[in-house]
Amino acid sequence: MTKTILGLDKEKSERLVVDLNSLLANFQTYYQNLRGLHWNIKGKNFFELHVKFEELYTDSQEKIDLIAERILTLQGVPLHTFEDYIKEAKVPVGKNVSKDEEAVNLVIASLAELLKIERSILETADEAEDEGTNSMMSDFIAEQEKTIWMLNAWLG
Repeated sequence: MTKTILGLDKEKSERLVVDLNSLLANFQTYYQNLRGLHWNIKGKNFFELHVKFEELYTDSQEKIDLIAERILTLQGVPLHTFEDYIKEAKVPVGKNVSKDEEAVNLVIASLAELLKIERSILETADEAEDEGTNSMMSDFIAEQEKTIWMLNAWLG
């Protein structure tokens, strides 16, 4: 078994890089959705949701950077073109969404898709004994589960 400079199994690390790149592509799509929702939201909940979507896209931007840096830490290359993101993305794309409930449902659906990917990465990271990736996924999962709960509460 070949080890990386971090002391991880090289083959398992390479698999994590592929999975993290998939997460990166999906986060980029989620981020773009949030930007569009922030810009296009209309109606009586405009002020509340406009601010919430900005909070979420700012958080996404930070997570995108963390994911890319983790890929680099594992000696991989982060995806960085829209072409790659489009090929990899499973997160639903929201185009011209301006209604409050439709927007919130899109965010919930996107987070649910991200959670699937993150849980899969969590299992792979555990098998690879990669505590750095494992810790990052655990943090993302806990935060996103809470966000889904809050958005569902907002929907009533």
